[in-house]
Amino acid sequence: MDYTALRRVSRAVEVGGVRIGGGAPVSIQTMTSRPAGDLAGTLDQIYTAADAGCDIIRVAVPTLKDIAYFEAVCAKSPLPVVADIHFDARIAVAAITAGAAKIRINPGNMENWEGIYQVLDTAKVAGIPIRIGVNGGSVRHKNKADSRELETAVVAEALGYAERFEEHGFHDIVISAKISEALATIRVNRELALKSSYPLHIGVTEAGVEEDALLKSAIGIGALLVDGIGDTIRLSFTAEPVREVIAGKRLLQAAGIIHEGAEIISCPTCGRCRINDMPDLAREVRDRLSAISKPVKVAVMGCEVNGPGEAAEADVGLAGAGNGIMLFAKGEKIGVFTREEALKKLLDLVAEL
Repeated sequence: MDYTALRRVSRAVEVGGVRIGGGAPVSIQTMTSRPAGDLAGTLDQIYTAADAGCDIIRVAVPTLKDIAYFEAVCAKSPLPVVADIHFDARIAVAAITAGAAKIRINPGNMENWEGIYQVLDTAKVAGIPIRIGVNGGSVRHKNKADSRELETAVVAEALGYAERFEEHGFHDIVISAKISEALATIRVNRELALKSSYPLHIGVTEAGVEEDALLKSAIGIGALLVDGIGDTIRLSFTAEPVREVIAGKRLLQAAGIIHEGAEIISCPTCGRCRINDMPDLAREVRDRLSAISKPVKVAVMGCEVNGPGEAAEADVGLAGAGNGIMLFAKGEKIGVFTREEALKKLLDLVAEL
């Protein structure tokens, strides 16, 4: 089934030319991690993320003193820049003037409604959306005496702020509700999807180092995506931003949402495996094809049983053979070669597809 048939119907907003919601493709975001003021380092991360397929970048703006730096980032960034603002509405107003394509505020630490209304008015004139970014931890920090279940409180906080935005005449709203537990994140976003039509930015917050965060994100984000929920995503890793982007693309590919780039299928290996360095070979094939944009399925299999037999649907593939590595295409054997010869011929075949 076409994924678009499963999509939740949501409003649409524009973030520097990137459409979020309204049936637009699911976009990938990440956030720079260089200290505010490090323009060169921040731009390096942005360009690297853009090259990897990122659609929107978020940059922290901690103080009013950082506005000149943020303005320079916006001027030089190849991606729409979201200003991440906490505590002080004046910073958000200044960031909009400096060129922000979107503002993210956290209701857990911004409660001065006079200041928030100034942000809304400035954003409306500039024609940019605002993300109401609710974080489970900040909701609890805001009101330690709150006896509601955390998930209930998060949903109420997000929708409560959205309602006041609407009452003030501001409608270009994106909501995100993130909790560090995958299942809680799923439940919260399913409820938001039922109770509103706002585009949803989804992710599992504070998910950990890459290998742990990838699993949490695959569960939390993946379950929502296959439900048709989610208009833009960020995988949160304790790692370089580009790692989030690469993983995000792979997640969308694994969910069947995007059909571009090389999909590598490889066997888990068993006693029949005839390739001594099977994991290394699979990674090498993946890395060598990482820049491929056209959709192609490539198999790396350990023996003739799995390849080409069980991998007959692959466009091209490699399989261990008694005296080398077999190269095959669409289930048909091409020949047996040395490791390097097989790799070279594989890359040539992919280029010809």
